[in-house]
Amino acid sequence: MNNKVAIYCRLSEEDRNKKNKSDDSSSIQSQKLMLTEYAFERHWEIFDIYSDEDYAGSVRNRPEFNRMISDADARKFNIVLCKTQSRFTRELEIVEKYIHHIFPELGIRFVSVVDNIDTDIAGNKKTRQINGLINEWYLEDMSDSIKSALRTRMKAGYFIGSFPPYGYKKDPDVKGHLIIDEQVAWVVKEIFDLYIQGIGRSKIARILNEKGIPSPAQYYKLKGFKTREYRNKNMMFWKYYTVSHILQNEVYIGNLVQGQTYNPTYKSKHSIPSSKENWIRVENTHEAIIDKETWDLTRTIWENKTRPCYVTEKPNPFSGTLVCAKCGYKMITGYNKHRRYYRCGSAKFSKTLCEGTTVFESTVKKAVLQEMENLRQEYCDENYVIKKASVLDKRRHEMESLEQQIQTLQKKTEETDSYIKSLYVDKLKGLLDESQFTELYRQFGNEKKDLEKQINALSLRLSQLFKIRSGDIDKIKVIKELLSFNDIDRSFVNHFIERIEIDGTKKDRVINIYWKF
Repeated sequence: MNNKVAIYCRLSEEDRNKKNKSDDSSSIQSQKLMLTEYAFERHWEIFDIYSDEDYAGSVRNRPEFNRMISDADARKFNIVLCKTQSRFTRELEIVEKYIHHIFPELGIRFVSVVDNIDTDIAGNKKTRQINGLINEWYLEDMSDSIKSALRTRMKAGYFIGSFPPYGYKKDPDVKGHLIIDEQVAWVVKEIFDLYIQGIGRSKIARILNEKGIPSPAQYYKLKGFKTREYRNKNMMFWKYYTVSHILQNEVYIGNLVQGQTYNPTYKSKHSIPSSKENWIRVENTHEAIIDKETWDLTRTIWENKTRPCYVTEKPNPFSGTLVCAKCGYKMITGYNKHRRYYRCGSAKFSKTLCEGTTVFESTVKKAVLQEMENLRQEYCDENYVIKKASVLDKRRHEMESLEQQIQTLQKKTEETDSYIKSLYVDKLKGLLDESQFTELYRQFGNEKKDLEKQINALSLRLSQLFKIRSGDIDKIKVIKELLSFNDIDRSFVNHFIERIEIDGTKKDRVINIYWKF
């Protein structure tokens, strides 16, 4: 391959804020110009220019970066050219993954102009690793600085979230200040009014859905916010926990409570809860939607409202496992006197989402026990055991035969290698002329290729048989373990059941059990 180069440029938001706006690193155009000239001077053919704007060096999911990696996998170029290594990434882990492992395996050379990085230069690896460490430290320091600055703004009473709380919008004139969004503030008021009237959170959610009022997630999407895409359409409707969050949020009486979660490291993508003493609470930061009297009354009702629980002695064995077959939504728990039952979660909030289905816990247990009995009859039947043992034995003999064939072919391959090596010796000694050497080398080479093809085919079949036989043996072990259980409790369900789909009514109910084996 002629030298084909992929030019990669990146501009992050912090680069835009540099004092010196003419600095090359703050301009995608200057990066492109520098790297294009660099490639032309070396007579490299430019395959493509990949450019990511407004992405920090710690961000892994950059669209143009991912496109370049995809083209690298397809071997469309053999050089990656950047202004600096930090333009490619600031993470040492990514340096090791791509520059030191994947690129060399693909035959791709990495070059960065300003810091003199070139993977074709021996001894250059230490420089790349040092740069990687420096960039890693830079990210840690920057993360700590950002966290400190954000906490300072929180303490000053500024809102720092990506999305404004439902019922508010961000003040276009004052950064971090909230103003009332009159378009939906009335919905917040109605939620508090309905709750004070004695209507529960689930029923409030159902009322809002039946009125066709967009949920917060739907509303943000309509407003053009970059919200996550929900795989389940039902996630976009009002639910009891959405109502709960609004009823408990002090933002609606003009207070900000922030810092309730944090990221343990700058690399972490998941937030974890903070201890309550680390929360930052500032009063009267913005105009209230709910007056103090309504808020206090809501808190009194909330604290005094208790939910009766009739089955406290036994945990719910099927929690999170039951699914409505009609809509795919998880079923929720309810109680009828002393009997626990399950019903479709989406049907609870709106009948337009799903017709729903309801089933008693005892019915589900009976279905699981019946399936276990079916397994017992199949796997513990004497004829089945004899037949399965015969199949396993047959596969074992076939595997032994394959191993012997592979060993024989490998021995022949080693002999062919030895013949090929001896050809060179005979040629040097003058025992073979050039044409004889070429012909014999071709013959032995073709023979070796044929042997390797046979070995690969036999090895593939051996691997398949091993997986099938291992799977059969493991399945039998798991089923024997399953049949040793006497009670269907939470431990049993976690261990053996993937999910249970419930369909139909009492007359035509179908319960499908999906095992983990």
